[in-house]
Amino acid sequence: MAILVTGVAGFIGYHVAARLLARGEQVVGIDNLNDYYSVALKQDRLADLERRANGGFRFVRADFADHAALDAALDGMAFSGIVHLGAQAGVRYSIENPRAYVQANLVGHLNMLELARSRPGTHLVYASSSSVYGGNKTLPFRVEDRVDRPVSLYAATKKADELMSESYAHLYRIPQTGLRFFTVYGPLGRPDMAMWIFTRKILAGEPIPVFNGGDMRRDFTFIDDIVSGIVAALDNPPPDDGAEKAGGSIAPHRIYNIGNNRSEELGAMIDLIEAACGRTAVRDAQPMQAGDVQETYADISAIQRDLGYAPTTAIDVGVPKFVDWYRRYHGI
Repeated sequence: MAILVTGVAGFIGYHVAARLLARGEQVVGIDNLNDYYSVALKQDRLADLERRANGGFRFVRADFADHAALDAALDGMAFSGIVHLGAQAGVRYSIENPRAYVQANLVGHLNMLELARSRPGTHLVYASSSSVYGGNKTLPFRVEDRVDRPVSLYAATKKADELMSESYAHLYRIPQTGLRFFTVYGPLGRPDMAMWIFTRKILAGEPIPVFNGGDMRRDFTFIDDIVSGIVAALDNPPPDDGAEKAGGSIAPHRIYNIGNNRSEELGAMIDLIEAACGRTAVRDAQPMQAGDVQETYADISAIQRDLGYAPTTAIDVGVPKFVDWYRRYHGI
């Protein structure tokens, strides 16, 4: 049986599908190829998967927020696992276009839960976000912390997804693992993320926006480490044993932070991009943006304990890898 990956033309979805194909899995990938960012980049990712697959990859263009279209597209297919990574991403865009988040992240997540319910025993691994920690001031962020103060609608939808998953795990015993991602970066990344924006602008000689005057810290996590955590989660569904699991559930539902377990200064990341580009940035200090937080930092002890997750890529290695890919991709 194949593994289903949603958001397969997206940044993380592409890399997960590539890893699964490399170990000999059959992959069915879903994406609606929306134009939130470059469709050409998404198509390039899909083309690369096709080249790697040797017949093991099937792409289905479908919107998982449309339950009739989703059910029709996957009718009769059985899956050994589901990795649900598709979503409307972006904290700031959720302020401008909230309805897109309700449709993709709430309705879409419910549809994936129903899909899993129709295929009993299928493990559903789904993407949450470090954004759920919102106004939390206690560092590092632990999965045991309260997460009821979201500072963006995006964060609220991701917390709502976790709650829906908990109810389905309780009612229907669907094995599920939720992963709270922390600032993922790397080759074939997203053009709306800071690392891409900074690299593009530095190479073009344009000022870069540095929010909160640069007084920001992030747990930057390289894509290869994130994928290792996702695959480890997929391979280890939570047992339905009544014991309390990471995140507090006694149903077959676990929630993990998945980060690099280091909180890095924004300025240090910019310094590394400058060095990799061979150019100095013009730093344009700006105020904190609505919906943003000053610092993120993942406590990864639960996923280390349960799955052996151990990130290996520090930013002084990962950032140059991204910049090198960016320059090759754009021919700069």
